[in-house]
Amino acid sequence: MDLWSWIAWFFWLFVFFSYLMVLFSIIGDLFRDDSVNGWLKAVWILLLVFVPFLTALVYLIARGSGMQRRTLEHAARMRGEQDAYIRTTAGAVVSAADEIAKAKALFDDGTITRDEFEALKAKSLA
Repeated sequence: MDLWSWIAWFFWLFVFFSYLMVLFSIIGDLFRDDSVNGWLKAVWILLLVFVPFLTALVYLIARGSGMQRRTLEHAARMRGEQDAYIRTTAGAVVSAADEIAKAKALFDDGTITRDEFEALKAKSLA
């Protein structure tokens, strides 16, 4: 193979991977969009299978601006869920000293006995 054959091969490889990325972006956006009913989604998928390049071009022209909005909304929602999970997980970590301090406050208030305090203290230190 000469140099131009290699260049052509890499070009078509680039085009193929670019097409796959566009195709997966369209499919992901299509299933992320709640405003489109199932039948219309099925039609889009069938058109993507049988007339792929034309359908991808039409989808990007007709629904391209909404793709960006839906992607940003999805990313913001995922970020919020991740932050909420981190807050709940980080807030659940309680040190042994905190446990003992709570048990001591209960003991000082007379809510628990000396034996119960010692049991809670031993459990916290274990």
